[in-house]
Amino acid sequence: MSGSPAPAAGRILYIDDDPGLGRLVQRALQSRGYAVEVVLDCGAGLARLREGGIDLVALDHHMPGQTGLDLLPDIRALPDAPPVVYVTGSEDSRVAVAALKAGAVDYVWKDVQGQFRELLGEAVDTALRAEALRRDKERAEAAVREARDRAELLLREVNHRVANSLTLVAALARMQTSAVKDPAAKDALEEMQNRISAIAGIHRRLYTSQDVEAVELDAYLSGLVEELQLAMKASGRDHAIRLRAEPIRLATDKAVSLGVVVTELVTNAYKYAYPAETSGEIRVTVERQDPDTLSLAVEDDGVGWTGEGEAKGTGLGSRIIRAMASNLRSALTYAPGRTGTRAVLSFQA
Repeated sequence: MSGSPAPAAGRILYIDDDPGLGRLVQRALQSRGYAVEVVLDCGAGLARLREGGIDLVALDHHMPGQTGLDLLPDIRALPDAPPVVYVTGSEDSRVAVAALKAGAVDYVWKDVQGQFRELLGEAVDTALRAEALRRDKERAEAAVREARDRAELLLREVNHRVANSLTLVAALARMQTSAVKDPAAKDALEEMQNRISAIAGIHRRLYTSQDVEAVELDAYLSGLVEELQLAMKASGRDHAIRLRAEPIRLATDKAVSLGVVVTELVTNAYKYAYPAETSGEIRVTVERQDPDTLSLAVEDDGVGWTGEGEAKGTGLGSRIIRAMASNLRSALTYAPGRTGTRAVLSFQA
């Protein structure tokens, strides 16, 4: 490996209290294409490093009043600190180990024959190549982070616009509801508003969150239930909705499907569970069955429905529930033998 070229031009600072040895090291490293500066003590070395422009430090162990080990922490604490190759004449291997633990990237034994100068040149070459690779990796990682942050910002903006657009569509449907006289048409438009609001709520959560891949399920369902209760109360049906949801982060696409299922089941309970002028509550529960499985339950104490027989209304809600459950790779089931209705959906988180 003797005489191998340097990986790139660089400026080396050699810190050693022996000026004669310093000149020999300077000539040896200059022959490899490096610019070399020599200082004779730790204080001068640290002062030069603070000026900047040094690509690597070769640091001797024995110096008057202190050792290179005393200087190493100060070098490593500098902003954008250069790599350090430690040079020692001590035969105690603990010195080399201590230097590496303190932040040196390599060490070279100083021998009386002077072969260490060649070894030092090889160590400098290797250290600078490794430093160049490290910096290239940091730049690449920074570029990836910047691209990711930009993509997330754009995605949040998209979610913002989608949420606003869906809110506008829901408002238009609400206006249309007030313009029609047919009760069935009014019901259909009201249900469509609720479905749109369920999806819009997800997008609102996404553009206000740092994580665009998942939503906090308890906070999302709390907002959804509040909107449903206000909408139902405005249409003349007033039943309390009790929500109990564990703090769970759920992937966005699954949260959309779950929100639509909750909307359909709560709407059905409002419409069909309790006869006119009858009070009663609707309970929504989301909890973990095990580390990988979530369970949704929507229940009431009304007239009861087992899922058997012909569905009331147009049947569109049932078809929507089946489609959303299929997206969650699950199916809705009804608990038998109880007062009222309890619909349960279990799915992989």
